[in-house]
Amino acid sequence: MLRWALLLLFYAAITFYGFLALRTVTKNIWLHYLFILIALVIAGNFIIQFTVYTEGRVLTPAKSYAFGFLLAFISLGLILIPLLLLEDIGRVIYGLYDKFLAKNDSFYLPSRRKFISQIALGLAAIPFSSILYGMYRGKYQFRVLNYTLHFEDLPEAFDGYKITQISDVHSGSFDNREKIEYGINLINEQASDAILFTGDMVNNKSSEMLPWKDLFSSLKAKDGIFSILGNHDYGDYVDWSSSEEKKRNFEELIQLQKDMGYDLLLNESRFIEKDGQRIAIVGVENWGSGGFKQAGDLKKASENIDPNDFKILMSHDPTHWQQKVIDDDYHYHLTLSGHTHGMQFGIEIPGWVKWSPAKWRYKYWAGVYKEMGQYINVNRGFGFLGYPGRVGIWPEITVIELKKGTSDA
Repeated sequence: MLRWALLLLFYAAITFYGFLALRTVTKNIWLHYLFILIALVIAGNFIIQFTVYTEGRVLTPAKSYAFGFLLAFISLGLILIPLLLLEDIGRVIYGLYDKFLAKNDSFYLPSRRKFISQIALGLAAIPFSSILYGMYRGKYQFRVLNYTLHFEDLPEAFDGYKITQISDVHSGSFDNREKIEYGINLINEQASDAILFTGDMVNNKSSEMLPWKDLFSSLKAKDGIFSILGNHDYGDYVDWSSSEEKKRNFEELIQLQKDMGYDLLLNESRFIEKDGQRIAIVGVENWGSGGFKQAGDLKKASENIDPNDFKILMSHDPTHWQQKVIDDDYHYHLTLSGHTHGMQFGIEIPGWVKWSPAKWRYKYWAGVYKEMGQYINVNRGFGFLGYPGRVGIWPEITVIELKKGTSDA
């Protein structure tokens, strides 16, 4: 209840200062009314979606959009409130000076300056429009990221071997079949030897994938499609009517992946063989720190693997690599993870800037990292969850080429 009260108080402050800024910039009363109306509609829709249409803890598309619009409106306040509050402090100081030091009979409070309100509204429009853009265009702005990684002990037969990684589909959030079909075609166009999917096929329920099953079944790779589970695939964020219903949902998701032609690895391993040589694909169930499910069993998954095998590990949460994998007795040459989504918000300019709030939660949050002679790629995700968009951190298809030797060769 306290959180709701604080949120509403902050929202009221945003609405108040936004109204004051708009009133200073324009005298058009209809624009003033429109601003208030928009503020009330956004707040009312958010309250209704999260108090009336609760559906347990399930985050439906309607809830996501309610949250997205609220987030966009709140972003106005992050600019408007500090700037206009500073102006108010200056106005009060001037009034006090005029009253007590200049010894005027009355207290005079200077009017708001139009140019400050114009600046405040102009700056506030940047995050506001960016969040709206992310909701309607950014979330399907797929990009292909290519990496070439060198390994001295890579079997010669796999020199130049290409892997496409996708992660965090979150099919329950999709709302545009044409865009998803474009993304699927983009994956197939990479013509990689293998496709590896690193978890979170759904938000909560296996049924979320059914409208998209035919599209994701059309993915093709010469050596197959391997998959693992992410934390959302277990149905842990739904208030099920019974444990049997939850178990049935989980079994349906496993069967669904098999029907789609995916080789789902549940703490298991597979070998890809070529010209008498092989590499190991190891897949663990979800293992994450900070309260996330820890069903991953690295020892069990690798029990059929020789220590000298070249190993590619699929593990949904990068904290598993950080806390367990890199210090393991086995040397896992390459780990593929996802989970973070890059928080779906940030700034990335290759070679210059790479920032997201995700870095405050995850040490390894997006892209390729190397520690102790081992690599991890943290995929930014194919889909989206919560905020129904992406700003600066675009949906990702990763293509990794394995090369024998060193990068200096």
